Amino acid sequence: MSRLRRFLSSMVGRLFVILLLGMSVAAIGATLLAGTKRQQEFERQNLTRIADRLQGYVNLLDGNPELRERLLAAGGPSVRVLQPGARQGRADNALMDVLAARPGPVSGASVHFTSFRSCLPRMEDLLPPQDKDRHRNRPPRERDPAFIPPRCRAVQLTLADGTPLALALESPAVAHNGVLAVDPLFLSLLVLAIAVLAYAVARMASAPLQRLAGAAQELGVDLHREPMPVTGPLEVQRAAEAFNAMQQQLQRHLAERTHMLAAITHDLQTPVTRLRLRLENVEDEALRERLVADLAAMQALIREGLELARSAESAEQRAPLDLDSLLESLVEDAVEAGADARFDSGCGAVLMLRPLAMRRLFSNLLDNALMYGYSASVRAERDGKGIRVRISDQGPGLAEDELRSVFDPFVRLETSRSRETGGAGLGLTIARALAGKDGARVSLENREGGGLDAVVHWAAPVLASPRGAG
Repeated sequence: MSRLRRFLSSMVGRLFVILLLGMSVAAIGATLLAGTKRQQEFERQNLTRIADRLQGYVNLLDGNPELRERLLAAGGPSVRVLQPGARQGRADNALMDVLAARPGPVSGASVHFTSFRSCLPRMEDLLPPQDKDRHRNRPPRERDPAFIPPRCRAVQLTLADGTPLALALESPAVAHNGVLAVDPLFLSLLVLAIAVLAYAVARMASAPLQRLAGAAQELGVDLHREPMPVTGPLEVQRAAEAFNAMQQQLQRHLAERTHMLAAITHDLQTPVTRLRLRLENVEDEALRERLVADLAAMQALIREGLELARSAESAEQRAPLDLDSLLESLVEDAVEAGADARFDSGCGAVLMLRPLAMRRLFSNLLDNALMYGYSASVRAERDGKGIRVRISDQGPGLAEDELRSVFDPFVRLETSRSRETGGAGLGLTIARALAGKDGARVSLENREGGGLDAVVHWAAPVLASPRGAG
């Protein structure tokens, strides 16, 4: 049910329902209208055949006066003498209009509906005596709604020689197609065909929007993605052109920001170096150390700001990367530097990633674990929810409100300016930017019993050549 609600809330679902209802109503209405017109044409042709029979019989009576009595006694095709005392009902204007357009005595005929018994001889006169009582006690048969029952008409006319005639005109039962008499199989096939067509049209109509949404999502990950193809209807082409223009403007804006930071960093190197040399001449040792620490923090802030800008603009190409090998090499480097680090397990996956960006990402997370947790254990795991890399430490952990705020720029939970105990507050921001460009998500989780887990999760990893787990 949730999938159905999600489908109906999408543009494809709404277009599908609108097209299905609209086309179904139009098609069924057209089918019913065609059926009504066909039934009217059938009734018109039936009246024409009845008029032909009546005219042929009347012309025969009018042209043969010497045989008139015998012809009246014998009757004609569905025509015979009207029984005396037959009651007349409403006038049959439709048949009278048909007869009025014909030559001869029938043009002035008066036609009224009458009981069908008037068109038949009495059944008692045709049955043997022993069957008469049984016929009288027979219950009437139910009327079949699929047929118009036979009718009897009383026709009054005057022949050319002035002889009046009263005739009973019988019309047989005919099939009746009501307004709602539609074949269920035909109706089912019609609705099924309309549903398939409506779904195909809805998918075609929403496809450009889905491509645009996908391109916007990719743009958030990789600003240097390929431009959208300018194809399709005119409105879609204009949207693609506007999207590509926006992408180019963002690229120029980011490049200008990065170049500005690079220029500032370069221009600050000379005065910062001169300032450091001058600080060495300060005689007060305590003051000199504080000033040098502040200057080092300033340099670190400049470098990390430039690194953050470069991480968002980097155009490094993706290549097959053995994730386990990368993590093992980082752990080995940390161990050689005297840190307490170990690699617990791997996932055996080779992913399409940016090697340098991934090295910077995991280096930042590993350095944080060693700096604040004093030890680090690294493991990679793969399950039905994707691939995760966990870097665990034995530190004090973080408060719940700090697990997300530490990813904001310049947020430092360690307030000192020492490069040994605190940084500029951009390490996790850079890590999140690097991971996002490769389709990963970085999060922090407190461990039971103490410590913190830094988790890098690929929900939909792009596998280059998966191998067995190592």
